[in-house]
Amino acid sequence: MSQNAELACTYAALILHDGGVDVTAAGINALIEGAGLQDVPPFWPNLFQTVLKERSLDDIIANAGTSGGSTGGATESAAPEAEVVEEEEVVESSESSEGEMGFSFFGSESSSY
Repeated sequence: MSQNAELACTYAALILHDGGVDVTAAGINALIEGAGLQDVPPFWPNLFQTVLKERSLDDIIANAGTSGGSTGGATESAAPEAEVVEEEEVVESSESSEGEMGFSFFGSESSSY
């Protein structure tokens, strides 16, 4: 239910913005009532109004689907290094567990062939 309410407010905000009208809770409520939707809790239009006072809807639309950080490539290049470190740690822990068991599945020093 809340997903439908959020979606209704999103569409109403986009319609108001596209029409060149200020996005307000009253405007969102008017569009929701005009569409015949009755199950939208009153906090949703107020929340949209508050958020859109602080950020431009044009900026939100332009940045849709991005990670949102201003660091851009720096975070992308740091992520693979972290993955490599994690893989090395996993390999080390598996080798130590073989020694603790006293045998190895891969024929290491403890087995004699």
